[in-house]
Amino acid sequence: MTLSEPSFILCVLIGMWACILVPEPSEAGERERPNVLFIAVDDLNSSIGCYGDPVAQTPHLDQLAAQGVRFAHACCQVPLCNPSRASLLTGLRPDQIRVYDLDRHFREECSQVVTLPQLFKQQGWFSARVGKLYHYNVPTGIGTNGLDDPPSWDQVVNPKGRDVAEESLITNAEPKRAISATLSWLAAAGRDEEQTDGLVASEAIRLLREHREEPFFLGVGFFRPHSPYVAPQKYFDLYPMDRITLPEAPPDDRADIPVAAFAHNNPVPIYGLPIPRVLQAKQAYYACVSFVDAQIGRVLAALDELGLAGNTVVVFWSDHGYHLGEHQGIWQKRCLFEESATAPLIVRAPGMTGNGRTCRRVVEFVDLYPTVADLCGVTVPSSMPLTGRSLRPLLENPAADWDSAGITQVLRPADSRLPGQVMGRSVRTERWRYTEWNEGRDGLELYDHAADPHEFHNRAVQPDAEALAVMRQLRLKFNGKAEGGAPSSPVNPLRL
Repeated sequence: MTLSEPSFILCVLIGMWACILVPEPSEAGERERPNVLFIAVDDLNSSIGCYGDPVAQTPHLDQLAAQGVRFAHACCQVPLCNPSRASLLTGLRPDQIRVYDLDRHFREECSQVVTLPQLFKQQGWFSARVGKLYHYNVPTGIGTNGLDDPPSWDQVVNPKGRDVAEESLITNAEPKRAISATLSWLAAAGRDEEQTDGLVASEAIRLLREHREEPFFLGVGFFRPHSPYVAPQKYFDLYPMDRITLPEAPPDDRADIPVAAFAHNNPVPIYGLPIPRVLQAKQAYYACVSFVDAQIGRVLAALDELGLAGNTVVVFWSDHGYHLGEHQGIWQKRCLFEESATAPLIVRAPGMTGNGRTCRRVVEFVDLYPTVADLCGVTVPSSMPLTGRSLRPLLENPAADWDSAGITQVLRPADSRLPGQVMGRSVRTERWRYTEWNEGRDGLELYDHAADPHEFHNRAVQPDAEALAVMRQLRLKFNGKAEGGAPSSPVNPLRL
C-alpha cells in the first residue's frame, strides 16, 4: 500500500520512538505505579442516571460518577465502533490513521503505531483485555479476537455466553435485516454470569485477583447495549412500558436538515415500524444498560475488595453515542448530532481534587491517551504525534479554563438519496455545533446550544450576522485539507 507523505512521516516518527529502549522498572517501585482499569461499553448514549436520564436505573455508574469526574460533553472522533476505538486507543485522529469504516485496521496505514495499552506493556505493566476493546462485529464476532491488536496485550480473553447460542430466540423487528443492524431484542432466561457480558465481568475479576501484586492495565469491554439488545428478564422488568416514550420534536424538524445528515442505515424514520414495536426496542435498550451497569458494579466491587481502588485509575467510556428516536425517528449511530457525536466518559483517579464533580468543558476521546499516561507517570515522547491533551487540569478542577472544542467526523456511504460517499465533519464548542457535509457542498448545519440544546433549528439555512461570524470561526477548525476533503496533515484544531 502506498502511504501519503504525511502518513509516511508519521509512521517513521512513531517507528523511531517505538525502537527506543525503555528501562525495566525496579522491583521496589513495582507496586507504587498506578493500575489502570479501562472500561469500554458498546453503543451507550447518555441513558444513565448521572447523565440526567429520568428513566435509567444505573446505580453503579452513578456511584462511579459521584467518586470521579463526569464529563458532560465528551466528543468521540467518529460515531462508529471501529474508527472510534482505533482513534481512542492510538491517540490519533481518523485522518491520521485513515480508518473510517468497520473493516480497516489502523496498522494498515501505520504499522508502528504504539497504542495506549501497548505503551503500558512496554513500560512494565501487565496488559490484558477481556471482551471488546478494539472492534468486533456483534454478535458474529463474540468469542473471537475480532479486529484486535496483538501487540497491545500480554493476555486476551474472549468470553462467549448463552446469548450467542440463543440467537434463534431473538425478536427481529425487521427480519430482512441482520439482528446487528436493526431493532432486535431478547429478554433472556438464566443468570447474569451466563451471558457474554456477565462472563466478561467474571474474567476481569479473575485477572484482577491473579495480577493484584503487579501494576496492570486491564481493558474490560462490554458488548451491550449494542443490538441485539439481550439481557436477563429481570432487567426488562425494571422498565414498565408505560414509562417508555420516544423523544419529542417539532413537526417540521427535518425541513432544515441536509439529506447527508441522516445515516444510510436508517433511511426512513424509526425504520417505518409501528410505535409500540419501537417502544419495545427502547425498553430492551434500557434493560441492557442496567444489565451492563450491574456487571460494571461487580468489577468495581472486586477492585474494592482486593484493596486496589486507592491505586487504580478507572476510566469508563462508550465508543460513541446512540440515537433512540431523536429528530423524528433517527435510530442507532453514524450521525453528527449531539446524541451520537458525544458519549459518556467518567474518570476516577486517586487524589484528584475534582472527584465528585461534573465537568462541562468540551473534551475529546483523543485526550484519553495523554491523560492516562500523565496520571500514571508514563512519559510520551514528543515524537509521538498525539493531538489530544491531558485532562489532568480538569480532573483537578472541572471548572478550569479550557479552550474547548471537539471534532467529530463520519464517512457517509452512498445510497439512493446521495449517490456518492460524503465526509461529514462537525466542530463542537461549549455553545455551538457546526457541521459540514462534503465541505459544505452537501449541506451545512449550525446549532446554538445555549438556546437550542436539542439541535432543532439549523441556523446555517438562513444565517444572521452572528451566525455567519461563528461559522467563519468554526470553519478554521477544518485546517490542512487535501483534495477530496481529507486533511493532508494531522488535524490540530485552532482554538476559539
